[in-house]
Amino acid sequence: MLAELLAHEGVVESCDLRGSFGFMAIHGGSLERATAEVARAAAERCGASLYAVEQPEDFQWHIPSHRHDPADAPRLAAFLDHVDHVISVHGYGRDGWWTRLLLGGRDRDFADRTARVLRAHLDGFEVIDEIADIPRELRGLHPENPVNCPGTAGVQLELPPRVRGLGPNGRPEYVDQLVTALAAVYA
Repeated sequence: MLAELLAHEGVVESCDLRGSFGFMAIHGGSLERATAEVARAAAERCGASLYAVEQPEDFQWHIPSHRHDPADAPRLAAFLDHVDHVISVHGYGRDGWWTRLLLGGRDRDFADRTARVLRAHLDGFEVIDEIADIPRELRGLHPENPVNCPGTAGVQLELPPRVRGLGPNGRPEYVDQLVTALAAVYA
């Protein structure tokens, strides 16, 4: 399924191997807007590795994270072999949750550390890292989810539109604060 998505005209797969820390955005482009841009900017700012899949404007094919099989994507496999820790950047939207950043994934110690850094950099946003407080479908706990494959697993970061600079209340400064915070997690 993933190989078919990657072969679709206009889908762009990026893999930049730098440091052993990495950012992913597997639902970038028109599917989960601004997630690839956030992941790319954070990776560039701190010298981290990056893996992203971006879909064109006229296309939205959602493959669940746990269906992103590295066997179907050699660049994804190379990225996962290269990194020790990863933050996978995702987007979501729910009524009443416009200011809540959700930290799922299986590395709960890393989620706790990431949450502390995000809280220190983002005013006006709530960072939820208690797994029981995150909706089940946004927890990112499936063992085959790529965020859980590197050495000690990783963190699935679900971002509401506002912090991605989208919607009527989204602002560029929120994106800048978010990118600064994510780069600081690696520091």
